[in-house]
Amino acid sequence: MTTGYTKAVLALGSNLGERNDTLSEAVADLVDPPEVRLLAVSPVVQTKAVGGPAGQPDFLNMVMTVETTLSPAKLLQHCQSVENKHHRVREVRWGPRTLDVDIITYGDFTSDDPVLTLPHPRAAERAFVLYPWSLIEPAATLNGERISALAARAPDFDDLAPFDGFGDFDGVPTAGAVE
Repeated sequence: MTTGYTKAVLALGSNLGERNDTLSEAVADLVDPPEVRLLAVSPVVQTKAVGGPAGQPDFLNMVMTVETTLSPAKLLQHCQSVENKHHRVREVRWGPRTLDVDIITYGDFTSDDPVLTLPHPRAAERAFVLYPWSLIEPAATLNGERISALAARAPDFDDLAPFDGFGDFDGVPTAGAVE
């Protein structure tokens, strides 16, 4: 890694609108400034909503790794600006959304700040974060444990399904969904 850059793991999710297109565009938007460099992007998985209001459309989720010169707070601001660009609305906690971008880890940095807790406080329990992450970094650990082992134990692991990238809208496949 280049001096001055810190590796960060970002998790992206979408369950409203053209979910796959939104995720693809968000990856490009996140690495647009020169302060953020793309390292890897996971395959996309489809999942049921975890938490929040019942009856939500399914999510598409993915993980990307970047290296950045932005501070954790500035990276959070950047992630939120990308969410806003994609019409993210924050009306209901864990409600449906066009785009959600979470910072999972930022180097070895830890924080208990309620605005930005790092590592992400629920990541170790969420297969929709851990499994895609394990596909791009099989040896990665979180809280001292392999992310693949954490993923296999996560309550939502059995709800993960591959997504083949064909069109969809609001969690309802229009063609090509993998059953």
